[in-house]
Amino acid sequence: MSKTIKILSTSDVHGFVYPTDFSSRDNRTELGLLKAGSYIKQTKENAKDDETVVAIENGDLIQGSPLTSYLADHSDHQSFLSLITRKIGYDAGILGNHEFNYGFNYIKNSEADRNYPILAANIDGAIAAGIADQPYQIIEKNGIKIAILGLTTAFIPNWELAKNIPGLTFNSILPIAKQLVPELRKQADVVIVSYHGGIEADPETGEPTEKYTVENEGARLLNEVPGIDALVTGHQHRELATKINGVPLTQPGLHGTNVGEITLQLDNDNHVISSESQLIDTAPIKIDPDLMPNPELEETVQDWLDQPMGTVTGADMRITSPMEARLHGHPYLELINQVQMDALGADIASTALFNDDLDGYGRNVSMREIINNYPYPNLAFLEKVTGKDLKAALERCASFFTLQNGEIGISTEFTKPKLQMFNYDFYSGIDYEFDLTKPVGHRVTKLFYHDKTVTDDQSLLVAMNNYRGIGGGEYSMFGSDKLVKQTSDSIQNLTIEYLKHHDPYQAIQPNNLTIKK
Repeated sequence: MSKTIKILSTSDVHGFVYPTDFSSRDNRTELGLLKAGSYIKQTKENAKDDETVVAIENGDLIQGSPLTSYLADHSDHQSFLSLITRKIGYDAGILGNHEFNYGFNYIKNSEADRNYPILAANIDGAIAAGIADQPYQIIEKNGIKIAILGLTTAFIPNWELAKNIPGLTFNSILPIAKQLVPELRKQADVVIVSYHGGIEADPETGEPTEKYTVENEGARLLNEVPGIDALVTGHQHRELATKINGVPLTQPGLHGTNVGEITLQLDNDNHVISSESQLIDTAPIKIDPDLMPNPELEETVQDWLDQPMGTVTGADMRITSPMEARLHGHPYLELINQVQMDALGADIASTALFNDDLDGYGRNVSMREIINNYPYPNLAFLEKVTGKDLKAALERCASFFTLQNGEIGISTEFTKPKLQMFNYDFYSGIDYEFDLTKPVGHRVTKLFYHDKTVTDDQSLLVAMNNYRGIGGGEYSMFGSDKLVKQTSDSIQNLTIEYLKHHDPYQAIQPNNLTIKK
């Protein structure tokens, strides 16, 4: 008689627990860990005698929502998420890149009540630091030995503040998997790889979909490492249920909107004889009330988000067209740049409109608006760069746009396989022009600072967030070697303080960017 293994996974939940995106107090959106977790819990409880269910939390769980911003500031509630994951019944967890955003203590506190191991085979120092338990897990269920190998994108040092990852070395997953998968094959009937990273090539054609780095190595893993029965992925926020080289894989999007489900059929000798993968839409799933450890916390967070932070006069700070905001600048982007410049004593700054769901500020600004529009705990960096560096950064920004039949669009480099709206920056403190009729790399046709043309060898101080400051988003012209100083507080908190000291804030529509087409 054949046996069945179901591998269920969540990934990139980013702190969205309740069925709300926190855009307003009464918002209800069909997403979140409670829905995804209810499906996993129910599937485990209803499993048949010949069915084994394995559940994996694949990383980027503890950062990214207004709820987690609250938890980061209130240590007495930080174990809230692991109280839920404990009840869901995960068998293993993985560290994602955003797990590190608030440092080691936040990881430890957030994971304090879990009853499953955190797996981190390719992060040297993670076990010693107390943020991971072991490289892999071997469990036995229904007479089947199942190995789960835990891997995390090795690109984290390219994004994360050094102070948040002390003593850690992030290795490419390929040599680690080549070493460990054959060993696990000898010890287990089934080998699962859980990888907080993505797929860098088209699953059908094998054609690269992005530049080869150690950020996403899933396709190379399945092409170079035999012996893997199933691959759980994440990080890219894609919705994938497919196969590469016959190996089933899933990637369940983000915010708990899907559960990845891989089904393996085994023969009497516990060999995999067939497999399939699918995504389970969690929208119709009823929340299991047993998963809610603290029903009052949502109301507490909502009250915290409704705090007034200041008032706005002047230009309209609502974002009605993200594309227009990027093309012409926007009062909201100008504010964030002013915040960074004020904090660091600069008069040039850049920031991004992180995604198209951001709607800016109303006239009465709340904590909710500040956090929803700037969801990352980024610090502000001040870097000393040359005019040549700045022009190169602007050329990277100009490559964001396409021009076809007189219509401006967005380059697929910034939309596929993952949306990267956060990699286009708007600058304040300079006057500049993009000519989109010219080829990429030659589009910056005017660049003025204090009404004078910027020269290649000119020295300039530019404020930006730490992600960009360490070169994130393929901005290699920036880097820690150019860092002059940084803030000790997040841009979120700097914005709060700035509005307190500039109340009412006079919003301004910038006019320093010209785009020719």
